Amino acid sequence: MKSPIRRLRVGLYPGTFDPITNGHMDIIRRAARLVDHLVIGVATNETKGPLFTVSERVEMVKHEVAPIAVQNGIKITVEPFGILLMHFAEKIGATMIVRGLRAVSDFEYEFQMVGMNMEINPDIETVFLMADPKHQSIASRLVKEICALNGDVTAFASPFVIDKLMAKYADRRAATSKLDGAKARPVAAARAVQAVAVPQRRSPVRPRRR
Repeated sequence: MKSPIRRLRVGLYPGTFDPITNGHMDIIRRAARLVDHLVIGVATNETKGPLFTVSERVEMVKHEVAPIAVQNGIKITVEPFGILLMHFAEKIGATMIVRGLRAVSDFEYEFQMVGMNMEINPDIETVFLMADPKHQSIASRLVKEICALNGDVTAFASPFVIDKLMAKYADRRAATSKLDGAKARPVAAARAVQAVAVPQRRSPVRPRRR
């Protein structure tokens, strides 16, 4: 008697990853042990005004997860998506969606999302992984804020990601400085023209007494 063919377990871990942090990596490492194929879905989320473009985020995630695929002997792919999460899950043939939880507030939001997703496709399960305590405070938004103010973020992201962050903020500062300089030049020129165009007022010459 032939044994039933086991369905390939395809997990989807979605996120914005702007940028990918040590907290994300913790969830990815653990999710890789649960599935045969893990897809990291990088949401475009242009409405959030991400620091990195979607292509930059995809490349960063690919770089970070490559060793995990080798260590676990599974396939890990990274794909951008800009459609409804469940539609993307169906498109890639996902059997489960992996979500990381950092706090109770995360669970309240995710609980609502699971209910909606189950209505769309009850065959795709959602698996919650609790964040490691040392990563519970890490959020991409906070990492960016700290880095923007020249703070130390070595505990929150890999050296590769930190280099990308520092380069991005250096480019932004240079662009801002250039823009400020461009704005200052017309003002200085206008003042110079005004100084030339407006003659200096002279004091009236009084007749000398005899």
